[in-house]
Amino acid sequence: MEITTVAGIAVGVLSLVMAFVLDGGHILSLLKPTAAMIVFGGTLGATVIAFSLSEISTIPKLIKIILFSKLPDEVSLIEQLVSLADKVRREGLLYLENELPNVEDNFMRKGIQLVVDGTDPELVRQIMETEMYAIQERHHIGASIFEAAGGYAPTMGIIGTVMGLVHVLSNLESPETLGPAIALAFIATLYGVGSANLLWLPIAAKLKNLSKKEAMLREMMVEGIMSIQAGYNPVLIRERLTAFLRPKSGGKERVASGEEE
Repeated sequence: MEITTVAGIAVGVLSLVMAFVLDGGHILSLLKPTAAMIVFGGTLGATVIAFSLSEISTIPKLIKIILFSKLPDEVSLIEQLVSLADKVRREGLLYLENELPNVEDNFMRKGIQLVVDGTDPELVRQIMETEMYAIQERHHIGASIFEAAGGYAPTMGIIGTVMGLVHVLSNLESPETLGPAIALAFIATLYGVGSANLLWLPIAAKLKNLSKKEAMLREMMVEGIMSIQAGYNPVLIRERLTAFLRPKSGGKERVASGEEE
């Protein structure tokens, strides 16, 4: 499980609740089913309107991604590609066919299969880049769903508060109930703003971040496969792929290769 996602949500929610309680509030006063119905039901309805059914149906999968996804390690990927390049230089491109069952990533396996089939290098790059573009578009839609929810939720909270205040103003003959009723009305705003900034928008940002990292890995795979097909020296391929790494990872890789920082 991706611990930072769960920990971040927990820390954010607990911080707000604890601050409220320490300031003299009662935690049960934050639990208002009608306010939750207005905010979360309204947010869901508005989001469903904005996207198609097939796009909305991906939400469970997106939640699973942010909780359990684990991207391949960049350095391990480089080592795998360099190892393949070394064996291909000694045994030929057909050696890759024997290695296909050992390649876990579908995108990388498809690229290697194209090379094994003798596809023109330019066509291999075009096919893989087109698939990368399609994957990025799907990721963009997924993040957009939660971004939209993050935009609608605060507005739904305001609508809930206005509805609550309308109810308050219609019962002015009971002054002793005005305070609790007004407090109840503003719970909807709390739910709307809180859910947007602790759930929907952070989830969208997480999906975008994962998408960027995955795109970089895909680019590394494309460059590695194209370099193997071109018959480049494994040492040159290592240097070429190491350029994709972040400074920290790149430093580790250079040290592992026996080079100075």
